Amino acid sequence: MYLNSEEKKAIFEKYGKSNTDTGSPEAQIALFSIRIAHLTEHLKSNHKDHNTTRALKMLVGKRRRLLDYLAKKDIERYRAIVAKSELGIRK
Repeated sequence: MYLNSEEKKAIFEKYGKSNTDTGSPEAQIALFSIRIAHLTEHLKSNHKDHNTTRALKMLVGKRRRLLDYLAKKDIERYRAIVAKSELGIRK
């Protein structure tokens, strides 16, 4: 895969509570956002790759559901994750 375990730990440390916090919505949203950016770059050069297009749409849906969940549960955490511009999330 394009991310090794050290890079994932860094992502979880930055957006989660610790480097082993893989279950928090913020950490999952951050990981999904990085995967979405990677797949988007792939599709720019491989526009006929329909399997990747489907996977990208599914990831965007998962991220959207997690964002909706976070907005329902804790609006401040939602605003904090959307405010981080490096993830590319806009609402």
